[in-house]
Amino acid sequence: MRNYTVGTRRSRLALEQTKSVVDLLKRSKRQTFINILKISSSGDLDVRPLYTFDRKGIFEKEIDQAVIDGKADFAVHSAKDVPTELFSDLTLASVPTRSVANDILIHRNGLKLNELPSGAVVGTSSLRRAVQLLRMRPELKVKPIRGNIETRIKKVETGAYDAIVLAQAGLDRLGLTKYITEQFSVVDFVPAAGQGALALICKNDRPELLSLLRLIEDPRSRAELEAERNLLSVVEGGCKFPVGVIALSDRDPDLLTLIAKVFSADGSDQIFITEKGRIEDARSIGIKAGQRLLDEGVKDLSESWESALKNWNNLV
Repeated sequence: MRNYTVGTRRSRLALEQTKSVVDLLKRSKRQTFINILKISSSGDLDVRPLYTFDRKGIFEKEIDQAVIDGKADFAVHSAKDVPTELFSDLTLASVPTRSVANDILIHRNGLKLNELPSGAVVGTSSLRRAVQLLRMRPELKVKPIRGNIETRIKKVETGAYDAIVLAQAGLDRLGLTKYITEQFSVVDFVPAAGQGALALICKNDRPELLSLLRLIEDPRSRAELEAERNLLSVVEGGCKFPVGVIALSDRDPDLLTLIAKVFSADGSDQIFITEKGRIEDARSIGIKAGQRLLDEGVKDLSESWESALKNWNNLV
């Protein structure tokens, strides 16, 4: 029997995600024992709003370092937290079947977004969500919020926020879907790259481990993630420059449709593109879509965020 150690964040959601991967691996190859190593990331320890961080990878750097140092054999991440550029000796080994990518609204009285009263306070940790909310309902008051999913829900129940917007996948994995008030369309309210997907990372010189992890890969989920991440690699999107992007591969078995939206800081301007192609060309679809965003002036929109981010209140 082969023994492996998987590195993960300590949060309940991260542990549930990791346990789901361990279960998949055990079912695919029973002669395998996997130990879970819980690691604190800098993103977990720092409670500032995400947009204030100066670097990417705040939720995965320490876990990936444990893989490099040999303390863990592989890591399980939420794909949206993984930078487009990994450490040189690491590789994105496997992408299991993706969960739903939609964002959702939670309101303590069950109201939907278009039913919220003027001035209602909506919490989100994401600039991408904030600007899309304000484009749809400019009279709302959007404020940053941090903490795990349970903590954020509690802040709605106690009245600290009227509503919050989160990724549905997290609530699905934690069995908290009863709190969902409204599910947003991924076309109207575009999610983050990789939202709902998991990314398994290991060293690229571990062929036996790579073979094991690829047993649980879903090719369509991999293609979607590759398209989205390659778009980001072209436009250099991140926490401080919100890019909404979603690859859809369930409408035609051979085709992939990539949808991207980028906004100015005040939400007044946006660039919206779609790019289609064969699913096996996912990477080139992402690169082509990213280049189209550059050609249509995405850098000009990105400059508007630099001054706006000096003060969250000026943004929202």
